Formats: sequence, structure tokens, C-alpha cells
Amino acid sequence: MLERTSFTTLIVGVFVVYVLHTCWVMYGIVYTKPCDSAASCITPFLAGKPKLQLSIYSALRPNADGGHTLIHKEDNFEVDSKFERIVNVSLPKKTRNNGTLYAIVFVHQAGVTPWQDPKQVHLVAQLTTYMVPKPPEVSLIAAEDDDDDADGGGGGGAGEADNPVSHWRSRLTLNIVSDHFLFDKESLPSDVHRYLRVFPSGKKMVYLPLLFVDELSNRVKDLVEINSTTKELPLTINYDSISLGRLRFWIHMQDAVYSLQQFGFTEKDADEIKGIFVDTNLYFLALTFFVAAFHLLFDFLAFKNDISFWKQKRSMVGMSSKAVLWRCFSTIVIFLYLFDQQTSLLVLIPAGVGSIIEVWKVKKAFKIQVFWKGSKPTLLFGKLDESEKRTEEYDTLAMKYLSYLLYPLCIGGAAYALVFLRYKSWYSWVINSLVNGVYAFGFLFMLPQLFVNFKLKSVAHLPWKAFMYKAFNTFIDDVFAFIITMPTSHRLACFRDDIVFLIYLYQRWLYPVDKTRVNEYGISYDEADKGKAHKD
Repeated sequence: MLERTSFTTLIVGVFVVYVLHTCWVMYGIVYTKPCDSAASCITPFLAGKPKLQLSIYSALRPNADGGHTLIHKEDNFEVDSKFERIVNVSLPKKTRNNGTLYAIVFVHQAGVTPWQDPKQVHLVAQLTTYMVPKPPEVSLIAAEDDDDDADGGGGGGAGEADNPVSHWRSRLTLNIVSDHFLFDKESLPSDVHRYLRVFPSGKKMVYLPLLFVDELSNRVKDLVEINSTTKELPLTINYDSISLGRLRFWIHMQDAVYSLQQFGFTEKDADEIKGIFVDTNLYFLALTFFVAAFHLLFDFLAFKNDISFWKQKRSMVGMSSKAVLWRCFSTIVIFLYLFDQQTSLLVLIPAGVGSIIEVWKVKKAFKIQVFWKGSKPTLLFGKLDESEKRTEEYDTLAMKYLSYLLYPLCIGGAAYALVFLRYKSWYSWVINSLVNGVYAFGFLFMLPQLFVNFKLKSVAHLPWKAFMYKAFNTFIDDVFAFIITMPTSHRLACFRDDIVFLIYLYQRWLYPVDKTRVNEYGISYDEADKGKAHKD
């Protein structure tokens, strides 16, 4: 016990150090020390209130070799004025034939051509990206829909559908730092340094406007597939001023996403991370960080105690084996669903690990032993003692009552989806129907355990340490339900689990621990009364 407590204390200590270090790093990012010595200061060009112009060109190459085309010009450009413009961009033939296209953004002096202005600042942004197109979805029972879809979009074949094609980024988000900040040339932040262009003006140094292209705003949902018949596409240009602290934070986040892409993350994988920053207010983002940090801590502690509980468990007295089997089935279904939807690896890998652990729990719960005869496995199921048989009777009775409600709901939902919704294949319909049943009615499979607790008038057999950590995470998920954008059904599912948890707490209060009963490890504190029959 002391060893386990010490290890938990160590983990909590590391967690506290991690949070404090992260807070210090974040403070260093958003706070920049201003210049306090006039001799080493770099002053802003914007302090002189110059007349500026914004010009955006399209080109096949980032250095504009081979020509460029003006797609938008903002004559009366004011740094502090927010605006949104929608322009139509003509696509060159090379871009239409699975090629690329770039935007070259200039901020320069009004009345001067940007290509000849020595005091211009510019950045290059990619207007296209490569991604595997989403497979077409069809009605599985309407033959006419199948034929129409096959004629319209199914002629490419499976192999061609797996090839990445050029997609149009329909949004271009620009920012300029509006703060008239005085930099110290002796201690320039490294993240800002690459965006800083400096020129001498008399005895002092002046830096040009800090222009930034927000790549985090480019979401997968805004991508448009480009084909050979697409002559032009709309581009939404968004501009807003930005503070220096927010710029530095955005640069770090953008670099982090870029690093993940270099490690093999696809556009869709990176989009999951972008959504955290783009769809969330900056203050909510800070709250999300702390909430996620505690979620990670409780996840780890729940995982540790859950593994320890099942590793030492020798008896299934008071435990619903049907609930264990259902959790295993539901986690596998969710993993297959996420795999079918080509979900981010950030979500897919933990789901896969969770499925393996649940399979191991089923092996422990049903006392399964695997023997190999050559390459053929043989399964041997252990026998139940009298107490376990009694628990099994209550568990079977609970599942019998539950099936009267659950099966019609699941079958009805699957039939409705088959008739009114569209899917990529029959396999996709099966997986979607199963996962919808898991999400919608999965919490009902927690009820057999409540029924077993009621019949035995005991909760001493439950893994309460792991359970409490998971319960804390349930309430943290409630916070996420308000902070993070998610489907309404998933949001309701977070609060739905709270009800079951409160019933568990009520049962813990109602049935105080009796030391004559076996605990979660199958051990009785009172060995003399170990064989004593339990009274309902």
C-alpha cells in the first residue's frame, strides 16, 4: 500500500511541476520585455502613421517565377480596421491538373509598386493542399441512387480514390501587429525574429509592419476539391489586427502543427489540433489547458488503479461479467468506427490500446486460459464457485430486463439509418449503426452492475479508486461539453453518465462496507466469517 501511495504521490508531484513549468513557458511566450535603453531600441514603422496598401498576387511558384496575377488590392488599408473580402481567383491549367498555387501577400507604401518598394513586407501562403478525397456515400437500398452515384463519381476506381488530389483552401487569414512596441535589439524574441525586417533611419533602427498569415484557420471543412473543369474558385480574405503576445503564441502553435506534419501527420490529423485553437476563445483555451491537464492526470491514475485491480482480482463475486463483456465490445466497435472514419491518430491510437485492455479484462472476468496446439489456439473457461454463480444469476436477470428495451431501440435505429441515410458501404452502415447504439444506449449497460449491487446489498466488490478517478473525469468532460464544439448528442452523453455515477454514490452510502464480505481482490477481512452466507 505504501509503495502504491508513494508512486501516486510521485506522479502527482511530477504533474504539479509540469503545470508550473508550462505556465512559466506560456508567460515567456506572451510577455515580451520592452526596450528600456534608447540606444538599443528598434522603433515601429507604423508609429509614423504611413499610408499603406495591401496587395495579393497568385503565382505557380513561391518566388513568382513564371509570372504572377493580382487577385486583390486594398487601396485605403488601415492596420486597425478589420475587414473580410470575397474574391474569385482564376486557376491556371497546371493547378487544375493536380498542381499547386501560391498567394504572395504584400504590405507596402501606397502609390508604389510592391515589387519595387524597398520598404515592403511580404509573405507567401499556399492556396492549395493535397489530400485523399472523401469516398462518395450512397443509399444502400435505393437502386436508382446507387446507379446515379456510380455514373457520377464512381468511375475512378478504388486505387485512384486513394491518391491525394489538389484541394483549394478557401480562406486566407492575415494579421498585422498593431502594437507600437519598442524591441530591444539585444534581446529579440527568436519567434518574432524571422518576421522582423529592419532598416536604418538616421541614427535609429526601424522595423516594418509584422505581417502574419494564420495557417491555423485553414480547416479541412473549408477545402474544395479541384478538378480539370474548375476555372475559378472563391477565396475569402480575412484581415484583423493582432497583439504581439497573441502573435507569438500563434507562431508557436503553428510551428507545433507544422512539426507534427513533418512527423507524418496528415492534413486531417493536423486539423484536429487546429480546431482546438481556432474554435476556442483564448481565455477558454487557457481553461482548456488546465482542464485537459487534470484530465490527463486522472486518466493515468484511473488506468494505473484499474490495471492493478484486475491484475489482482481472483473472484467475480458482485461484478457484472456482462457489463465487462459489453465494455469490451463497445470499445472495439468505437475503434473500428474511428478507423472507418479515418480519424486522427491522436484519437485512434488510445482507442486501440483501450480495446486491447478491455479484451484482457474479459479474459480475467471469464477465467479464460489459452493453450496452443501447434498454430491452433484452444480456449479453456474456468468454473464459477457458488457465490459467483449467484452473482451471475442476478446479472443474467438484469440483462433479460434490459434486452426488452435495448434490442428494439437498436434495431429500430439501424433500420431508420438504412432507409433515410447514406453510407459508403454496407460495412460502413453496420459500424455506424453499432456505434450509434453504443453512444445512444451504451450507458444502459452500466445498469446491470447497479442491479447486482442492489440484490447483494453491497458495493465492496467495485474498484472504487479507479472508479472515483473516472468519475472526476466525467465531471471534467462536462466542462469540455461547454468549452469544445461537439455534436449535441455527444454533449448530452456527457451529462447522461453523471446520473449513473450519482446512483453509484447513493449505493455506496446506502450499503456501507461490511468487512465480512469479500473486497475487490476476493479477500475477506474477517477470515472466520469468510464462508458466512450473505443475507439479502
